[in-house]
Amino acid sequence: MAIDLSSLQTVSYRVDSPGDAGIAVVSLDRADKRNAQNNLMTYELNACYDDAARRNDVKVIVLRAEGPHFSAGHDLRDRTTPDEFGKVFPQSGFTGEGQEAMMAHEEEVYFNMCWRWRNIPKPVIAAAQGKSIAGALMLLWVADIIIAAEDATFSDPVVAFGVNGVEYFGHPWEFGARKAKELLFTGDSFTAHEAMQLGMVNRVVPPAELDEAAMDMARRIAAKPGFALKLAKESVNQALEAQGQYTAMRAAFSLQHIGHANNKLRFGMAIDPSGL
Repeated sequence: MAIDLSSLQTVSYRVDSPGDAGIAVVSLDRADKRNAQNNLMTYELNACYDDAARRNDVKVIVLRAEGPHFSAGHDLRDRTTPDEFGKVFPQSGFTGEGQEAMMAHEEEVYFNMCWRWRNIPKPVIAAAQGKSIAGALMLLWVADIIIAAEDATFSDPVVAFGVNGVEYFGHPWEFGARKAKELLFTGDSFTAHEAMQLGMVNRVVPPAELDEAAMDMARRIAAKPGFALKLAKESVNQALEAQGQYTAMRAAFSLQHIGHANNKLRFGMAIDPSGL
């Protein structure tokens, strides 16, 4: 099905339009599920990002979340498929046997989507409060700037599930190599201030000031020329790509599916049940 922006179910979307310096605001809106990301949320996010990227009256995009937590990560209870929402990427394998179907699914809804969002030609600001667990980090890492509330914590505990980390494996760039290993090996959570010291978070503010801090940053950026913002973003992104970021992320995604396949052989399921 095509995503209708007038009847969104898992996110909300609005555009504040002061002249030609509009700000698109996308909000995760499954607070009763701790904003867990199901397939519908992925495709609704993608539809909102597409609209914001194409509009001439939008300069900056803000990603935020309703409720006390940014996101609990992937919704492991979701049983829908990309076919129900209209696959975005031209790939096959969704009905394959062995590990093929799961890999095709996760390549579509996680890796390829995140890389696509990372390359939106407009600045993206994310605002995080409460817990951001595993897959939630991917939604944050596509942003160019992250502002966190003082109560925010972040973790990727999936090594306990028998895999190497989340599908969009940005850890070495977000934390540095040794801290990335510590956080992955232990699965420990880290605070907003620790995330800022590591370079993942730009600013930390009181929870009550989070939305205004994100919008204030967006307004300041939106006052700059749109084409210059696009060029500046692409310049930084290309520097990361010159370091091998895309190739390394693709390799880590493949390794994750070796982990899933190993779990299926050992436990009959994609994750090690001892980690649940």
